[in-house]
Amino acid sequence: QLQLVESGGGLVQTGDSLRLSCTASGSTFDTFTMGWFRQAPGKEREFVALIVRAGSYTDYAASVKGRFAISKDNSKNTVYLQMNRLKPEDTAVYYCAATSNYYAVYEAWYNYWGQGTRVTVSS
Repeated sequence: QLQLVESGGGLVQTGDSLRLSCTASGSTFDTFTMGWFRQAPGKEREFVALIVRAGSYTDYAASVKGRFAISKDNSKNTVYLQMNRLKPEDTAVYYCAATSNYYAVYEAWYNYWGQGTRVTVSS
């Protein structure tokens, strides 16, 4: 079992930066690939970024590539999502998730989820 708790969301303006954190407890964190997903109002949840177990590989959705950066500190059981040059279309609830699969971009492949943290970007 793995428990995930996100933090760091808030209200920011277009062009601002924000860093989300997700801290895990309950299992061996470095054996999991971690992902960030988001769900905008009225839309389905979508993949944002992932980082594999030891942190050696990352992948991003096209909409955030070059602006967002995912990182993982296995010593702190924490994964981060650094979000730069935020846009109003980034407004969503952001979820942290964990999977025992090495590479996973579909939410169905993730076993554990946090409760989400809301990010609102004003224009």
